Amino acid sequence: MGKYFGTDGFRGEANENLTALHAYKVGRFLGWYYGELKRRAGDETPAKIVIGKDTRLSSYMFEYSLVGGLTASGAKAYLLHVTTTPSVAYVARTEDFDCGIMISASHNPYWDNGIKLINSNGEKMDEETIALVEDYLDGKLEVFGEKYDDVPYAKKEKIGSTVDYVAGRNRYMGYLISLGLFSFRGMKVGLDCANGSAWSIAKSVFDALGADTYVINAEPNGTNINNNAGSTHIEGLQKLVVEKGLDVGFAYDGDADRCLCVDDKGNVVTGDHILYVYGRYMKERGKLLNNTVVTTVMSNFGLYKALDELGIGYVKTAVGDKYVYEYMTKNGCRIGGEQSGHIIFSKYASTGDGILTSLKIMQVLADRKKKLSELCEPLKIYPQVLVNVKVKDKLAARSDEDVQCEVEAVAAELGESGRILVRESGTEPLVRVMVEAETKEVCQKYCDRVVDVLKKNGHAV
Repeated sequence: MGKYFGTDGFRGEANENLTALHAYKVGRFLGWYYGELKRRAGDETPAKIVIGKDTRLSSYMFEYSLVGGLTASGAKAYLLHVTTTPSVAYVARTEDFDCGIMISASHNPYWDNGIKLINSNGEKMDEETIALVEDYLDGKLEVFGEKYDDVPYAKKEKIGSTVDYVAGRNRYMGYLISLGLFSFRGMKVGLDCANGSAWSIAKSVFDALGADTYVINAEPNGTNINNNAGSTHIEGLQKLVVEKGLDVGFAYDGDADRCLCVDDKGNVVTGDHILYVYGRYMKERGKLLNNTVVTTVMSNFGLYKALDELGIGYVKTAVGDKYVYEYMTKNGCRIGGEQSGHIIFSKYASTGDGILTSLKIMQVLADRKKKLSELCEPLKIYPQVLVNVKVKDKLAARSDEDVQCEVEAVAAELGESGRILVRESGTEPLVRVMVEAETKEVCQKYCDRVVDVLKKNGHAV
């Protein structure tokens, strides 16, 4: 992770640690850099960059700032307007764009925002290009064998322009509809759009496929995105499913790159459940390439036990859908994701896609003619306790010999009946201690043992 960009873009409170000036400069660099790459290859056409945004109050400010920077550097900015992160990725990879930009802070509150960069293949931007963006922001850019105090402005006929490109979003919707292999007619479906990006897309897709849709949190006002809504506040959807007697419910986050479900009984269905249900479905049809489901280290111990019983292999990556996707592309895997609902179907998308995920679950329901509660039943989720310990120095705490010895002792005592994971937070001065076991009491007991050592050795603040 860099100074500004983490695993999911440049994120922070709007106009506090992510400002309109930052956005302008990001636009200035990208517009110039991709134009310069073209010029050096003998192509004098301007850089083409596609932009989407979520429904936050500040998203319009950042959109205009980015466009100002892009056009000042001579680029053509194509505006998808309010749309989802996966739609930007789709348009970037299926059309002739140099890169894509999504303005969103995902599941964060409305006062936060973020700038996500997407390459021409619809993937998260490579670290080398991000490092150049950061160097430009810090005034120490060195690229093409030269040092730049600033990049040149476009002048006269070279000044860039904007294109209203809502047609790109519509093509993405058409693509999703085309993936519907089964009619959803007669199925009652709840959609929680989190007052975010999904509000203008999800219902139209489900309606086109014949579902009887019930929608909540689809009235964005700039400040209500993720506010007691969506995948991080799924209680409202649970209530809707139970009260209306729905077959299933789907909850998205602010930019709709993840999805959690509610089954017919009102139970929450996590990303781990989705990996189990669809991984099993793929294996039964001979579609699970490499017989492997890609997870992160935060997936529940119960998922691995259930996959073992099915004879399905799995791998564990670092936390972040970026790392899941990297492993999948390198090893030819078809499904992977996170407990939080970032699920990647590599045959159909280059990023997590909440609406696509919900369509895939609908496919299983329609094909197997079973309720989601029945499909999830064999997966037994283990109780989990997570303790965040604020520390003076994450590395020192994590590498402390006494701490490591205690973690090893706990792991040995748990054996095959659970697991312990101790890791550093990527964004905060925290060490996270997580234990999964057969009961909450056991989890708490073993968490406390490790936390006590951290405190005893003076690491805790």
